[in-house]
Amino acid sequence: MSTRILLVDDEPLMVKGLKYTLEKDGYETLTAVDGEEALAIFKSEPVDLILLDVMLPKLDGITVCQRIREFSNVPIIMLTAKGEDMDKILGLEYGADDYMTKPFNILEVKTRIKTILRRANQFSGVEDANVFKVRDLEVNVINRSVLLAGREVRLTAKEFDLLQLFLNHRGRVFTREEMLDAVWKNDYSGDARTVDVHIRRLREKIERNPTQPEFIFTKWGVGYYFTDRDE
Repeated sequence: MSTRILLVDDEPLMVKGLKYTLEKDGYETLTAVDGEEALAIFKSEPVDLILLDVMLPKLDGITVCQRIREFSNVPIIMLTAKGEDMDKILGLEYGADDYMTKPFNILEVKTRIKTILRRANQFSGVEDANVFKVRDLEVNVINRSVLLAGREVRLTAKEFDLLQLFLNHRGRVFTREEMLDAVWKNDYSGDARTVDVHIRRLREKIERNPTQPEFIFTKWGVGYYFTDRDE
């Protein structure tokens, strides 16, 4: 099965030219002209990579990127006609893998695509952007399953949501308030310290020694973060 790319942009000529070039290189290319259509396609079709314009009708690219990152690790390259640094920071902050400013060289686009797809496959260990594999920890976001050294780990819904949030943003430090907003949303109005309880339980399930974590670390005075590097 050929690699499938979702191209999201509201400029017809740009979409036509880029789609032609990608398909000539063997990529199957789906297209969307606004953010809502992009989300609908992504939820109904398997996609290996997304080229996502920042300025879109209905839902902008940053919002689309953020929503996709709530349930998928699919590689995303942001496209924009604007070159302000803030756009780049926002795009990467919400989970984009790369960023390109229009007008761009088509050869560079193809190189970026190949590099990111290769990196994604090396990280996951399988050709599935919905499976995270870090050392002997394997997380499947489609069936919400977790394996540690080949053995099933049973997580509650909120524990899994926290773990997926960390995996989607490896290395980023989240405050308790940010985790409440991302995972609990409007379902909780109590003390933010409930996050500490869930983190402790999550560590007890995925860490060999919760007092010496391998995955979820504490940033004292700030919050928590996930990394697969030794600390």
